[in-house]
Amino acid sequence: MLWPLMIASGVMLLICALCLFWPRRSRQQSLSNTALFEQRLQALALARDNGELAESDFVQAANELKLQFVSTQPQSTANNITMSRLLAGLMLVAIMVIVGGVYAFNGNYSQLQQWQLAQDNLQLYGERALLQQGEPLSAEEVELFALALRTKLAKEGDDAIAWMLLGRIRLSQGFPEQAVDAFEKALAISPDRTAVLLSYSQALIIVGDEQSLALAGRAVARVLINEPKNSDALSLMALIAYENGDMEQAKQAWIVLLAELETDDPRYAAVQQRLSELGVDVQVDTRRITVDLFVDPALQQANPEATLFLFARAKEGPALPLAVQRIPLVAGQQQLVLQESMAMQPGWSLANAEQIEVVARMSISGTVEQRPGDVQAVSDVLSFEQPQISIKLTLEP
Repeated sequence: MLWPLMIASGVMLLICALCLFWPRRSRQQSLSNTALFEQRLQALALARDNGELAESDFVQAANELKLQFVSTQPQSTANNITMSRLLAGLMLVAIMVIVGGVYAFNGNYSQLQQWQLAQDNLQLYGERALLQQGEPLSAEEVELFALALRTKLAKEGDDAIAWMLLGRIRLSQGFPEQAVDAFEKALAISPDRTAVLLSYSQALIIVGDEQSLALAGRAVARVLINEPKNSDALSLMALIAYENGDMEQAKQAWIVLLAELETDDPRYAAVQQRLSELGVDVQVDTRRITVDLFVDPALQQANPEATLFLFARAKEGPALPLAVQRIPLVAGQQQLVLQESMAMQPGWSLANAEQIEVVARMSISGTVEQRPGDVQAVSDVLSFEQPQISIKLTLEP
């Protein structure tokens, strides 16, 4: 990219040489005319002194010589002035053309246009990248999005979301170290944001050295403290343990993750394969009950220390639950899942009954047995005509 500048420098040097030497040549020509006049006048004077020329003839010849010199001098001067002005104009035009050409070819005009385009489309790029609205961003648009985010950060100061997005862009472009730097800046502003912690962990895993894996493990642990069933965090924790050679911890994390995933989740088969490679006999949950449960806020406020039991029992057969969950009683709407792996006793799970009931019970004592004061909701009798069932229940005073 330097050769246009070198060519331009050479042309400018040539123009400067013309500026320096052309006027000098004109002055030398003017001086040579004056010397010729003096030389001829001295020759006339010498002829007069030697008696070769009469005084009257000398005067007449001298006058004619002067007239001849005066008549040619203004024209030469005028020609020199005209030539100088023409040369100056040409040089000015040449300089403007050269400067304009070099700037257009090697300047920042196109970069300035790209910067303005990035600023104008920042919101649009964000919607397409985060909300999946419209066409996915091209590689050029991703770079413009990054440029707009850097400008926003430079103008408005640190912003956790902007740093997170910039980190994800750098991670997608194959620059994990730059991504780590961006995520760390985001965490300095918002240290408990789950999305940033997970993205930060992914970047550190890609970096892959021992220190980075340790930092990734701590970041994922912070997520699991607040969200113990976060499938992304469980997946990352298993991967970190696997990379560190801790197969037992990886196995346990994958087992917990498998219980949280839907059977149609693309990760389900991959986790099964990982566990099989580690020698774990994985029981495939083919039957699954999804429960949309609403807990009346008044019931929860009246029993803040109560426990919620959600379980399925066979319509006929032992009273032992086929699958059970035990969680704190939380007001409002929530979605819970019962599946075969949640059996209380081997050989007695959702796979062993064709007709079932689902019970949501608020337990004041914290035990699964129903006692006075407990409130429960029972579903209609359900049949596994399909391996997955969805129902709604409401717990109210």
